[in-house]
Amino acid sequence: MESAGKNMKSKITVFALWAMLSALSFPVGAQQPAKISRIGFVSSTGSPNNPGANVEAFRQGMRELGYVEGKNIQVEYRYIEGKSERTPSLVSELIQLKVDVLISAALSATRVAKKETKKIPIVFNIPDDPVAVGLVESLARPGGNITGVARLGRELSGKRLELLTEAIPGIKRVVILYSPTNILTTSSRRNYEDYEAPARALKITPQLIHVRNPSQDLDGAIREAVKGNLNGLIIIDTTPLFPYREKIVELAFKHRLPLLAETTIWVEAGGLMSYSANEPESYRRIATYVDKVLKGTKPADLPVEQPTKFEFVINLKTASALNLTIPQSVLYRADRVIR
Repeated sequence: MESAGKNMKSKITVFALWAMLSALSFPVGAQQPAKISRIGFVSSTGSPNNPGANVEAFRQGMRELGYVEGKNIQVEYRYIEGKSERTPSLVSELIQLKVDVLISAALSATRVAKKETKKIPIVFNIPDDPVAVGLVESLARPGGNITGVARLGRELSGKRLELLTEAIPGIKRVVILYSPTNILTTSSRRNYEDYEAPARALKITPQLIHVRNPSQDLDGAIREAVKGNLNGLIIIDTTPLFPYREKIVELAFKHRLPLLAETTIWVEAGGLMSYSANEPESYRRIATYVDKVLKGTKPADLPVEQPTKFEFVINLKTASALNLTIPQSVLYRADRVIR
């Protein structure tokens, strides 16, 4: 009788141990793999084969926050590659993929995304004032499903002209080149007007030239421009012109036109000078927005950020090739000099 009791007790103990081990092991075996967040990224620069510095800066920012592509995030990149007419389809494609966050690095893409979705969080990185162009209600309280970084590209137009007159004293006439599209025509005209008022205040006469088809019209546009005794060329950094930056720089050099750009990448390609927000820094900052959104913060509660770092870059090799002597007082103020 006593032996039977011991056997029963032993069986109960074994069963209890088995039950406990099963309880401990079951969640491990049944645990679902952690969700991999999907991010859409529409880039105004770069290409699939050469994403460029801005995409790399974003990736670096994400790595610093603990995100690794292919492990805990998946990024779907789409590149406009100068063809703004493709923008709506690229944005729609990402929306159909039901990405968790949509990053837009172009004003045109941001406008399309805002129109197409009210649910997917949108994080932008644009040179325009997002309030003035109707993207957000205010910088402090964006509202809706959209927020991001505004690089102040338009507000810096006057400062660029001031630097140009200091670098090249006596400059009198400049051509301002831009390429409008159906999406960008209005904003491009406004961008020109941002230069027009400070130019006249500095006694500079601006001449606007638009290039509707950069692949065919650039040579003729520059030839037409140089007939007016021009002292310089200013590029409004619109998406259609980006793939032709090397050709534009080459034409400017051929016609002895110092090129003033809105972003550093043009100076790295051989333009004379640029003044802009630090673009890589702004793309690293985009990563912080993505991180917060993925952790549950609503875009409406994330104020639009404006840059605190700016870069004045001069290409001294180009200046020398154009027989220009940049005053030391200007060189001392440059954040970077390409020699």
